[in-house]
Amino acid sequence: MKLYGSTTSPYVRRIRIVLFSTEHEFLNLQIFSGEDRALLASRNPTLKVPCLEDDGEMIFDSRVIYSYLAEKLDHDGLSWEEENQLTLIDAANDSFVQLMLLKRSDIDITQDKLYFSLQNERIEAVLSTLSEQLSQGGFSGWSYPEICLYTMIDWVLFRELHDMKAYPQLLEFHEKHQDRIEITATNPRD
Repeated sequence: MKLYGSTTSPYVRRIRIVLFSTEHEFLNLQIFSGEDRALLASRNPTLKVPCLEDDGEMIFDSRVIYSYLAEKLDHDGLSWEEENQLTLIDAANDSFVQLMLLKRSDIDITQDKLYFSLQNERIEAVLSTLSEQLSQGGFSGWSYPEICLYTMIDWVLFRELHDMKAYPQLLEFHEKHQDRIEITATNPRD
């Protein structure tokens, strides 16, 4: 198995954590330019990471990769509730990515513009919902939804994309899991 990605992507990191105790090759790519960009384009026409190569198959998108790995490695599949949790996490994560890319493109994302407002509205709604789920006992194990929630929170903190102080449940969840071996081994700060 070959996993194509970058060490800083929260979507890649979730798959790296799932594969932590499974033999695989990780190709850490500089996805925005040069030879690595060309390699990524040759493997994944969406030009997004992660993608997984296994037994002659190319699998795109972290959710699809997880489904593939769950079947192949006999991990638990996802319930409808967990699928909905992932939809929430991915929606906020996608909005954070969009805003970060715009900011890196020297676009002022603090402007009162519809696009920025919609992204920020989605982020706040999702973070509030995830916080509420945590306060009601959700995300109590360490399966794929918890991994995805952790990697999103950690990436937001790492990139300093949002003041998370308004969401103490999310910060407590982050603190609870930050010393796991698979978390420390995939830390994007290293």
